[in-house]
Amino acid sequence: MSKIVSIEITHHRLPLDPAFKASWDGRPRKHFDATIVRVRDDEGREGIGSGDLMKGFEGHEDLFIGQDPRHVERHYEVLSHINFHYGRCWPMDLALWDLSGKITGEPVWRMLGGRASRVRLYASSGVLREPSAMADQAERYIDEGFPAMKVRFSSSSGGRGGWREDVKALEAIRARVGDRLELMVDCNQGWRMPWDTTLPWTFKDALTVARELERVGVYWMEEPLHRSDRKGMKELKQATSVRIVGGEMTRELYEFRDIIEERAFDVIQPDVALVGGITGCRRLAYQAREAGVQFTPHSWTNGIGVLANAHLTAGVADAAWLEYPYDNPEWSEARRDYPMASPLKHEAGWLDLGVAPGLGIVLDEERLKATRI
Repeated sequence: MSKIVSIEITHHRLPLDPAFKASWDGRPRKHFDATIVRVRDDEGREGIGSGDLMKGFEGHEDLFIGQDPRHVERHYEVLSHINFHYGRCWPMDLALWDLSGKITGEPVWRMLGGRASRVRLYASSGVLREPSAMADQAERYIDEGFPAMKVRFSSSSGGRGGWREDVKALEAIRARVGDRLELMVDCNQGWRMPWDTTLPWTFKDALTVARELERVGVYWMEEPLHRSDRKGMKELKQATSVRIVGGEMTRELYEFRDIIEERAFDVIQPDVALVGGITGCRRLAYQAREAGVQFTPHSWTNGIGVLANAHLTAGVADAAWLEYPYDNPEWSEARRDYPMASPLKHEAGWLDLGVAPGLGIVLDEERLKATRI
């Protein structure tokens, strides 16, 4: 029986020059941080995870040392209790799945159910470009084979100058590419950066925007109201033909359970690196399918998080597509995946997961040494 003998957590920082001006932040980001979790067993194998900072995990190592890493349901329960008392430590779950795959010799997507070995991607942009520049980017995504693109709206009073200007960017894309690309919109009203005290839209604000998105032919409308307003989200879902989407920062699985049972959203977006890990989010994939709610994870962390969400999506969820954070030149695959020996590369809008055991992660040890905080 394999036994866990050590757990190592390291933090890394990649300087960004030029800075990345994320639409949801407003303040240029001059660095990109990554937390790496390594779980080793008594035969020298290593499982890797990444995501949240693992705050609150220190002092709980003894709850895992000596245990079989393949007992993921047991470990999930322990992590859920740590989550309740301290902080989100779900990258540990990713590392346990990676290690379990290396022990069994199977890729995680196959261990989870093996529905598919690859996932269809949508290109998730992150920069608030002017309308013509957004249309240029949309053409580049089409040329690369992506079937869909997510456009960011201004998260507060800054950005392009309000939702009407944001709609002009959508109109420019439609005028340029027609129906060759599905369009999603992230309204960024569900949460704020700590410094941003701008109030989110009201229901009537969101409904007005939804009418405009219907006119432009938008596939989904993401986080149009504050994260706590499930009743408003459900009413908005019933009032518009645009799919209503959310949940990327939802912290508890029971909150997703209630969202699914209430049919409050058309699409839920948990991220295995941020809530529940793979073990918890596979529950949501099953629940959502039974309820007719679409499941497609958020995945804006780094390539390790993208891979973990992709394995769950391919193995269990059969989602129409998965978020692929990618907005050259500001948010390149090389920047996003700097902890890895090679950045992920999509193939005509697909991510092939292959048959490497575990999650298929290979770290760039020299880069990690150079960026360690």
